[in-house]
Amino acid sequence: MPVPKYYEYYVPVLQTIDDGEIHSNSEIKKEVAVLLNLTDEDLLERLPSNTQSVFDNRLGWAKARLKKAGLLISPRKASYQITDEGKRVFHSGVEITDQYLAEHYPAYAEFIRYNRINREPGENQVVQSDLDTPQEVFVHAFETINNQLADDLMSEIMNQSSVFFENLVVDLMKAMGYGEGFVTRATNDNGIDGIMHEDKLGFNLIYIQAKKWNPDKTINRPDIQTFAGAMMGPPRIEKGLFITTAKFSPGAKAFADAQHIILIDGKKLTELMIEHEVGVSTQKTYSVKRIDSDYFG
Repeated sequence: MPVPKYYEYYVPVLQTIDDGEIHSNSEIKKEVAVLLNLTDEDLLERLPSNTQSVFDNRLGWAKARLKKAGLLISPRKASYQITDEGKRVFHSGVEITDQYLAEHYPAYAEFIRYNRINREPGENQVVQSDLDTPQEVFVHAFETINNQLADDLMSEIMNQSSVFFENLVVDLMKAMGYGEGFVTRATNDNGIDGIMHEDKLGFNLIYIQAKKWNPDKTINRPDIQTFAGAMMGPPRIEKGLFITTAKFSPGAKAFADAQHIILIDGKKLTELMIEHEVGVSTQKTYSVKRIDSDYFG
C-alpha cells in the first residue's frame, strides 16, 4: 500500500503517546507503523534523493507540526510526550488536519506560512497557490524545511546545559569569521560569559552574554543595562553581544541600540546556525540551472 501522507500520521502519533508518558522516537515509529498497517516493504520505500525512508520523513514532518501546534512536546532528545491540549484535541473526535491546526494555533499557521488551502477529494493539506512558479514553490519548500530545522535546533539547544550553550555561541562567532574566543570561568566572570576578538588578527574585544532561557521569556531593559555595566570593566569594552534563546522587549532593543550592544534572539540564533552550518550538516544539495546566454551568444 502507498505510504500515508504526513497529515495522516497526526492521529496515530497522538494515539501512541496518549498515555501521557514520555516515548522514544523508536517506540513511536513501531507503534505508528502497526496502527497504519504498514508492511516491511512500505517501511523500506526511499525518497527520490535516497537520503531517508518515506516513512521516517513523513513521520518526522507530522511530529514537527504537532509540536509546533502545541499538541506534543519533546522533553528530551528523540523523545515525545502529549500535552493537555493534545489530549483534548485527540479525544474531541475532531478531524485533525492542516487546516484545523492553522485555524486554531497561530504558531502553527506562522510556521507553515501557507497561502491558501486547496482541498482535493480525500485530501487535507496545505499547498501553494496555483499561480506560483516552480521557483516560488521551491523557495517556499526550502523555507518550510528550514523552519522545521530551526525548531528542531531550538529543541536540541534547550536540552543542553548552559555551559554547552556558551561554547555554542563562541563556535558560532568563529564560524561567522570572528577571531579567537573563549568562554569565561563559571565563577568571577562579572556577568560576562564569553570574550571574542573582533577579527582574526586580534583587534579589539567583544564581550558576550549568552543566556539559555525559555524561548517564551521576554528579556527587558534592566537585563541589558546590567550587561552594559559589566562592559564598563575594567577593562572597558566598547562592543557587546547579548545572545539568547529567548526574545527581547522593545525597551531592551532601544537601549541596546544606543550602547553598541548587538542583540540576537532565539529566532535569529537558529537562522545564523543554519546559515553558518553550526550544529547542522548538509543532507542534499540541489542546483537550479538556467541557460547560459553567453555560451549561445
